[in-house]
Amino acid sequence: MFRYSKDRLGKIILYMATDGAMITLSLAVATSLWFEGTVPGSHALGAPEGAWTLFGVLAGAAVAVCFAVSWAFRLYNNLWKYASIDEVFKIFLATVITFLLIYAFNLAVLEENREVIFTRRLFFLAWLMFFVMYTFSRFGYRAVKRVFVYVGHVMSSKAGMRRVMVVGAGFAGYGVVRGMLSQTIRDKIPVIIVDDDASKNNTNIMGVRVLSQIDRITELCEKFRIDEIIIAKNAEREEDLRGIISQCTLTDCSVKILPPISDITGDGAIGAIAGKGAANAPMLRDLNISDLLFREEVTLDVKTIRDYLAGRVVMVTGGGGSIGSELCRQITAFGPERLIIFDNYEHNAFMLKHELIRRFGDKIRVSIRIGSVQDIGRLDQVFAEFEPHVIFHAAAHKHGPLMEENPGEAVKNNVFGAQNVLEAAHRFGAQKFVLLSTDKAVNPTSVMGTTKRITEILMQDIARVSNTKFMAVRFGNVLGSMGSILPLFQEQIEAGGPLTVTHRDIERYFMTIPEAVGLVLQAASLGKTGRIFVLDMGSPVKIDDLARNFVKLSGLRVGSDIEIAYTGLRPGEKLTEELFTEEERVGMQMTFHKKIFMTKPSEHDSARLKADMERLLEAATKRPDDLHAALKQIVPNFKEADNS
Repeated sequence: MFRYSKDRLGKIILYMATDGAMITLSLAVATSLWFEGTVPGSHALGAPEGAWTLFGVLAGAAVAVCFAVSWAFRLYNNLWKYASIDEVFKIFLATVITFLLIYAFNLAVLEENREVIFTRRLFFLAWLMFFVMYTFSRFGYRAVKRVFVYVGHVMSSKAGMRRVMVVGAGFAGYGVVRGMLSQTIRDKIPVIIVDDDASKNNTNIMGVRVLSQIDRITELCEKFRIDEIIIAKNAEREEDLRGIISQCTLTDCSVKILPPISDITGDGAIGAIAGKGAANAPMLRDLNISDLLFREEVTLDVKTIRDYLAGRVVMVTGGGGSIGSELCRQITAFGPERLIIFDNYEHNAFMLKHELIRRFGDKIRVSIRIGSVQDIGRLDQVFAEFEPHVIFHAAAHKHGPLMEENPGEAVKNNVFGAQNVLEAAHRFGAQKFVLLSTDKAVNPTSVMGTTKRITEILMQDIARVSNTKFMAVRFGNVLGSMGSILPLFQEQIEAGGPLTVTHRDIERYFMTIPEAVGLVLQAASLGKTGRIFVLDMGSPVKIDDLARNFVKLSGLRVGSDIEIAYTGLRPGEKLTEELFTEEERVGMQMTFHKKIFMTKPSEHDSARLKADMERLLEAATKRPDDLHAALKQIVPNFKEADNS
């Protein structure tokens, strides 16, 4: 037994009453038109009761058949607000079947009275009128609303509505336009749609003109007085989306973007605009700085990651930092037996633990151990207590210019601290050790980059004699990490500017923190000991472009609101970064994951390395003037950057 709310039941009764009136009216009008105002058997002025009685029987039967067929086709259960061409086809079939049954009733029952003959043509005329009335009764209010679209184009600027350009004339673009037009109270109106498909030029989507001039977005925004751009196009190539977003950021319009079509449906697009989409429909959102990286979505082989993390004791050094904390979040999702957060800063570690408990509850056991990687005794205590199976070493001093001013501390923490963790993992028989490295370790021009290159060498050296699988993962800058450029830009904007950029041509590789960490976990699943894995960082991004777009996305303008100041390269800073040396490029190997490459293991003289490390320790602790020479002894291609 179907149960309906009072409101829904009232609508069904209204539909049935309307349908009964419409089918009766269509039969009466068709009969009147066909017989020029009279019915056979009425003899014009004679007693018409018999003929009209037969018509009444026919009309009554027609109403009953109409109700039954409409119910069978579930036309009383539709939400007509979201109806499409499929419902029109159902109406067509339902009305055809209705009149076929009525005609069969006429042949079987009414034609016994030979004076009253309702012909097939009369029934066809009645069906045609009924089909039109039925369709209009369900879709008419939407057709009327379309009239206001055209009025809206004319009145939008006067009425205070935002004039919108939609980029993309596909299914997602249709959903966005439909969403805007379906709102009862509108604050925006679709004015123009642009697409790269020439076959759609000068066509219309729901009354909105389509132009195949996607390369002229800036001109069209000015011509049509556009206030807002909505990107609803799923570009097949990264370069296409890059071009679209670049054009949009050159305008004075606010820019919003719709998630990929794989993540959203047409109704989801409607909900994104109206703010009341399906529960799982992602919302239309503002363009953000991550979109300007034009990053391809990263897919991970979850099974291979779970195989080495689930049920294991996992330790993350520097676990309270930006990268370390994201490692802890993603590792926890794979169900380790225990997670150890090792950090020398208690506040971040404490807050992270409680965040993980809130998210995962009793499913995860988290332990915090405070300590420094430079303290061998403390490391031994923690390793003896938990005997971790997998170690991710993220603890390091990473601020390049600051480490130029404090090179001894960079060496003690990044080199000898890392060596302590490497040796502890070997002594306590860990299964896997993953060192997080950086692109600044390639042909280094800074102390920080050189220290990270030395840790890569130490990792490869110990991997030759240990049963533990040692590996390093090398990647570039991550957006939003502590000490990264975006928080600095945000502070400078809040202070009124200027935004400082060291050089107009300086460029860097960027990833989001979750993307980088996901690929680190994937690389660690490959199990090749002594290897350096290099993440595909995509195309480098100019910091100058990043700064200008950051100002734009903050709702400001470069020049009139915020200035950009060029301060000159800092000590140890390169114009461009590299992900691997020329020697590594020649020996580079692909892995099963298209975004992870693998270098061949390099050879080192262990005895000489040990002697060089002793000299480096003495320089870092006792003779700072010899420090650069000691670094260069281990990394011969270390040289000061040319900052002229």
